[in-house]
Amino acid sequence: MVYSSSGASSTVTMYSSPTCNCCDKWANHLEAEGFTVEISHTPNMAQVKRQEGIPFNLGSCHTAVIDGYRVEGHVPAAQVKRLLEERPDIRGLAVPGMPIGSPGMESPNPDDHETYNVIAFGGAEGDYVFATITP
Repeated sequence: MVYSSSGASSTVTMYSSPTCNCCDKWANHLEAEGFTVEISHTPNMAQVKRQEGIPFNLGSCHTAVIDGYRVEGHVPAAQVKRLLEERPDIRGLAVPGMPIGSPGMESPNPDDHETYNVIAFGGAEGDYVFATITP
């Protein structure tokens, strides 16, 4: 399945389980922000995460690759755009787990939304908070 939108600046390859609906919602979120998302369904996400160098403690339900970076989990499109603009010397960004209110994990009740961190990983300085997202 391929999601695309006109004027997309970057293609995202997203690996996810074929049964995960929140992953498709995250792909739709990126598409709405101008990305093209190509989805590769795989039954073995653990293998994908190992191959892409995703630290176990930063894992989530899907793994994406964009322009040499890894994006793990429900990272907001604004932070992916910032990553591509600033081009820090890191492996990628991660939102560990599945925080309520992150893109693809929205709740009908906004009061349920959580504050969460976007973590930069794989750089010489070690992991650090790239952004804190508040409801």
